[in-house]
Amino acid sequence: MAFIYYGQGVSSLYDDFVERLMSQLALRGTEITHQNIGDASSRMDVRHTGEEGHMEITVDRENVRVSYTVDRERKEVKKGIAGAIAGAGLGGLLGGIVRGDRDVSDVIGGALGGAAAGGAYGAYDGYESSREDRTAFAEVLAQAVKDVEDELQSIIEGQEEAREALRERGRQKREEDAARTEELRELLEELYGDLLAVQEEVEIAAAEGLDVKKSRTRTDRAETLYLEAEAALDDGNHAIVKAKAKAARAMVDGARELLDAAE
Repeated sequence: MAFIYYGQGVSSLYDDFVERLMSQLALRGTEITHQNIGDASSRMDVRHTGEEGHMEITVDRENVRVSYTVDRERKEVKKGIAGAIAGAGLGGLLGGIVRGDRDVSDVIGGALGGAAAGGAYGAYDGYESSREDRTAFAEVLAQAVKDVEDELQSIIEGQEEAREALRERGRQKREEDAARTEELRELLEELYGDLLAVQEEVEIAAAEGLDVKKSRTRTDRAETLYLEAEAALDDGNHAIVKAKAKAARAMVDGARELLDAAE
């Protein structure tokens, strides 16, 4: 008889599931042999309190499927059909004869057939004890699968929380970068306006015959720095933008001071 259990939503951690399940079963007194561990399917033999069987662990979409098949050791067959009839089948045999509701040959034939077919009337120390052990291990396996599922679900939830935190930090960084970009763009616009004003003043002073060579040198340099800062802003290099803008501002202020001194 096969027992099937599912680890819900943990197939992404299949390798971890197999390892943890084997550890859980070992801690519960299960002997595991003939392990064949694969990427999506694993098989092994298990033995627990005298019961033996085969277990298969496979990926089933988003779940992990655990199938366990018990091997029954039918000791009653070794004791012979006569022993089977003399055992648990004897009460049913005598009852049928005493009540007179069935022919003696039919009752004996049915008992023999049942015993030979699978020990339905056989010795309880074989079939029945195996059935009890099997049920007990099925419960052990079910609890182990559930425990592993809970552990992995906690890990998956933790991973999702970590991913969400990373997404949130990424969103915040994008917002901060956008705000910083806008701030620097406004800074450059103000710088460019001041640069144009000084350049106009230099041209007016030159037309009036004043010596504006040094002032023009500074405004030319300021314009170059401004263009470099604007390119850095397009590349998202905020540190360079700030440095270039600061240097350009110094050139603009220096050009204006020279003009004031020349007047």
